[in-house]
Amino acid sequence: MAEIDTKSPSPPLPDGIIPEEAITRAENRWLAIMLGMLGVMIAVIVVTGVSNSLHPPSNVETIDPVTLHLGGEFAENNLGTAVDPDASVTVRLIAEQYAFVPDCTRIPVGAPVKFRLTSTDVIHGFLLPATNVNTMVVPGFIAEVRTTFSRPGVYNMPCNEFCGYGHHGMSARVEVVPSEQFPPQDAAERTSCAKQ
Repeated sequence: MAEIDTKSPSPPLPDGIIPEEAITRAENRWLAIMLGMLGVMIAVIVVTGVSNSLHPPSNVETIDPVTLHLGGEFAENNLGTAVDPDASVTVRLIAEQYAFVPDCTRIPVGAPVKFRLTSTDVIHGFLLPATNVNTMVVPGFIAEVRTTFSRPGVYNMPCNEFCGYGHHGMSARVEVVPSEQFPPQDAAERTSCAKQ
């Protein structure tokens, strides 16, 4: 019996055939890259989850939708825009079939704005296109969204959750005006476009 010489070099491979070692190295590199990317994505999810940046906790303030108009924060005389003592702005709105009340709010440019909304009947949507403002307005809960408008303009505010037959006509608007055109007022006074 003849012995097989394992130390002699293997015969050259035909053109176009890649050696197994090169393929294994390339596969191992791609595996390392994919595992690295997976590790980065998991780290981002964990860090943003821990810091509440990915999905901040929902606002869990509750309110009775049947009696909200009788008094308190969402009474008729509290709706609209109010300047808070820290120069930020709070806008309180009620969504109902098929309107936002008030249907127009005016806010100053550059001021931090807090929208507080609730619904009297069904689920509605609150969306200001081309901004970060987008939330569901659920009966029995108060939705809160914060933003700042960097330039004046008129923002149409459609309901983006189907709320019944009149849904297509449900909209309002936000007028962002220069600070000098925004009327000075104290924290107790409310304003809307209709009162201007």
